[in-house]
Amino acid sequence: MNQIETTTRLGNRKMSYAIHVSSWIILLGSPFFFTGKEQQVLSLLGYIRSILVPLSFMVVFYVNYCLLIDRFLFSKHTWRFFAANLVLIAAAIIGVHLLMNILPTPETMRPRPHHERELQEIIGFFFVNAVIYMLVTGLSVAFRVTGRWYAMESSRHELEKSRAEAELQNLKSQLNPHFLFNTLNNIYSLIAFSPERAQEAVHDLSRLLRYVLYDSSQPTVPLDRELNFINNYVELMRIRLPEQVSLTTRIEAQNPETPIAPLLFISLIENAFKHGVSPVQPSFIDIDIHEEETRIVCCIRNSCFPKDNERDKSGSGIGLHNLSRRLELLYPARHIFTYGEKEGIYTCRLELQT
Repeated sequence: MNQIETTTRLGNRKMSYAIHVSSWIILLGSPFFFTGKEQQVLSLLGYIRSILVPLSFMVVFYVNYCLLIDRFLFSKHTWRFFAANLVLIAAAIIGVHLLMNILPTPETMRPRPHHERELQEIIGFFFVNAVIYMLVTGLSVAFRVTGRWYAMESSRHELEKSRAEAELQNLKSQLNPHFLFNTLNNIYSLIAFSPERAQEAVHDLSRLLRYVLYDSSQPTVPLDRELNFINNYVELMRIRLPEQVSLTTRIEAQNPETPIAPLLFISLIENAFKHGVSPVQPSFIDIDIHEEETRIVCCIRNSCFPKDNERDKSGSGIGLHNLSRRLELLYPARHIFTYGEKEGIYTCRLELQT
């Protein structure tokens, strides 16, 4: 759990405590504001009698909140929960009724005949107040269920985040050997006709691997560093292209420090070199990566000479699938990714909202 999540939980807990405390302060302080015409000054005895019912509400609320809901309701013993509440509410009503009779009646209260007072108290406590006690029980259930729902949602989000991070790490671990495998194949082909260039390519490859193994382990990198990596890779690939292949590039950043997830474009460029080049026919590759306001746009067009996947063992078939999944995890609802072939030209377009 990171520091932000911990701070959020503590803030929610403090807010819950504040709601509980402020609610009971208002309820227990209400006798000071509603003393009535006959009692302009609230005596200690009058206040004690006034808060007996709110205190009984508190008892019913917290017995449910702290004990009965967890023990019976959440464990699916619903009838036991209702039976326990019937006993609890009856005990609260009887207890308040007895305490009202035990405590002396303030002098400001007009005495009433015993039979009239007893009848009204029985009707009031056992019928009218019973409804209020049931509402208090329902309120405690609502508070407890809401709190549990928030806790479950928080746990679910944490599990989803952990799963997404693990899946993303797995995708990156697939990408690194995939990239290395394709690049080594290119250098192997280069050795056959230019050993000197192959030596230079190995040196260039060491710089590329340093980026792949170290810089790409960060969640984001500056855009200019990612584009430098792309430029180095393109130049490494350029030296082995046949003469009939036209390679044009536009790779630039207006805001070099714009953060971006690393290694998002390399799969598209690898596929362009793999499927866009013919050893005998005229072919082309056009790579355009630039910024448009708050978007990073990557558009790659190439002639279409698809390789036989059964014979080709480079592993580039996993590239587009991995990229699509990484985009879903890293840029949900903040990317547009399209690709396909039309009239012999294969086009990939990726837009990222930064």
